Amino acid sequence: MRLIPLFTILSLMSLSFCAQKEAPSPAPTPTPTTPPTPTTPVTPPATDTVKKLVWSDEFNTGTRPDTTKWVYNIGTGSNGWGNNEAQYYTSDSTNARIENGNLIIEARKESRGGKNYTSARMITQGKASWTYGRMEIRAKLPKGVGTWPAIWMLGDNINTVGWPTCGEIDIMEHVGKEQDMVLWSTHSKLNNWSLGTQKTNKATIEGVSTDFHVYKIEWSKDYIQFFVDDKLYYTSPNEGRGSDYYPFNSPQFLLLNLAIGGNLGGPTINDAIFPCRMEVDYVRVYQ
Repeated sequence: MRLIPLFTILSLMSLSFCAQKEAPSPAPTPTPTTPPTPTTPVTPPATDTVKKLVWSDEFNTGTRPDTTKWVYNIGTGSNGWGNNEAQYYTSDSTNARIENGNLIIEARKESRGGKNYTSARMITQGKASWTYGRMEIRAKLPKGVGTWPAIWMLGDNINTVGWPTCGEIDIMEHVGKEQDMVLWSTHSKLNNWSLGTQKTNKATIEGVSTDFHVYKIEWSKDYIQFFVDDKLYYTSPNEGRGSDYYPFNSPQFLLLNLAIGGNLGGPTINDAIFPCRMEVDYVRVYQ
């Protein structure tokens, strides 16, 4: 998703706290603007047989997310997590739970903290982070105008350098007003949505709300490649211009969330869609 500049970044919340940023937590998420011409995808490397699974959550145990792996952002963040979002994030089981081997992040039409909707944002901040590797998330997305699910990453150093200097990798974003249109982006100090210079692309992926798809990145010191079901859709390269452009040589943590409305989700929210959910079958990290 998107965040706001350093001087507006808020501090991270506690555990039980976690997932779209308030006291101590990552900064809010920015909304992509019309980007420059996207980088043409390059042919992916031959199948990697060297990387090994180093972290995963299969969501097969219990009824609640594993607190040794995940924490939550709680509340409304600053200015709707920097994006005018309409939800209040909770750690309640009605918003985040495990059912039938899947993580359920559910948005509901209910008032909390001055907002008319609740949802959840889960992060691995303080639990796990990685530099380089392959990240795979198998997920089914919600359908309906006003939804804005995201699978993304932020730099571990966000609380010291702020956003966008910390870097942001958007493995998947989708908004209900553009059904089946998936977005991929990277943000840095000098390439970000607030400047209109983010590295970004989008494409139609049929059936994102009716079927599970595998959203994947291959991340190295030279590039970040974005895949859906093993098809390469976009490459964000390291152009050798330094960390202001490619800060992705340092650890990043993972975020899963379902926002409502906001700058990218749009001002129109169809209340008939609630409750609605993002389902995640697994998260796997290989290095």
